[in-house]
Parts: sequence; C-alpha cells; structure tokens
Amino acid sequence: MLTPDQQTCKSQTKTARLIVTLVAFSMTLIACTTVETQSFTVSKNNNVQSAYISNDADFSKYDRLHAVEMGIFFPTDSYTPPEDIQRIRQIFRSAFLGELQGYTIVESAGPGAMTVQATLIDFRNSTQGSLMSLQEDLRDIASHGELLFLMEMRDSETDAVLARAADSAQTPTFATAEGRSTNWTSVEDAAQHWAALFRQFLDQNLGR
Repeated sequence: MLTPDQQTCKSQTKTARLIVTLVAFSMTLIACTTVETQSFTVSKNNNVQSAYISNDADFSKYDRLHAVEMGIFFPTDSYTPPEDIQRIRQIFRSAFLGELQGYTIVESAGPGAMTVQATLIDFRNSTQGSLMSLQEDLRDIASHGELLFLMEMRDSETDAVLARAADSAQTPTFATAEGRSTNWTSVEDAAQHWAALFRQFLDQNLGR
C-alpha cells in the first residue's frame, strides 16, 4: 500500500514522462526531484491533458509560424501500410493547416518565426522491444501500449522549447496485421480534434 507521499511521487513521475524532451532538453527524475536545463511551469488553463510552458518564454516576439512536417511513429513490427501512413499524414496536415488560418505561415526559420510541430506516437500494438526502434530522445515519453499526441512550440532560430502539450483522448483505428483496416472516419475525427486543441493552445499562449 503506497503512502500519500509515495502516491504523489508516482503521479508526478508519470506526468513528467509525458512531456520529457523531444529536443534540447534533458530531465532526470531522482526521488521526484527534477534536474533540467530549462525551467517549465505546468499550464492548467487549457483543454489538453497536460501542458508545460517555459518560464522564460516570450511569445510577444513571434508574429508568424514556421510549421514543420508532422512526426508519425509506429512500432517496427506494425503492419500499417506505407500508403496508409501517407494518407494519415495528409489528413493531419490538412486539418492542421485549416486550423492555422489567420496565422502567417512561413517555410523557413528566422527572426519572429516560431516553429510548431505535431507528433503522433502510436505504440498500442507494440512489443516492449519495439520501443528501441524509436529515436532516443522520444523513448522516455513513448510507452508500450499507449497512443500519445504531442504539440510543441520552439524558437525557430535557437530551437529552444517554448511550450509542450500532450493529449491521448482520441483513439483512431489503424490497420493491423490481424486484417483490421484503417478506419478513416476515426482518423479524420482525431485529426480535427487535435488540430482544434493545437489552435487553442497556440491562441492561448500567443494572446489571440
């Protein structure tokens, strides 16, 4: 039976795993003590499951978005056909670009441009060993048997992380080796759901 302190420590550790670094950020949890190169504050006024904002983030510096390609990660032993992955990527891209209307989108990094990126990690049908196929800086946030959607905002010139958010409420159905086909309605619904959350997260932090 865990004591209240132990339960709190366990909860804090699980939350930290969701938002640990994609790039340029190292975190070590020792007895629930965080050692990091950048300080973050938990953002409570949002509709995502968890969000962190850099304490030194100055969103007033940015007047346009440097939108980069979405990352999609499946286990190495996943059956999802390449053509399905391409269609999934296109559905998400269309949903996100639709939600970013009103923002100025640029193709190159530079002063005043904030990089925004979405990443989908689906390890619901993974084996524990397939996590090793994921790039090292994502392994700490990806868990066997889970689906996670990440939203990240960075300075386009320095690559410093400004904010991160994670959500796993939607569960689209992808093709499997057992013969199940991708449910495109569920993919479209998830894309629209997360694109709307991303827009809300951006608006909230950019003062829109």
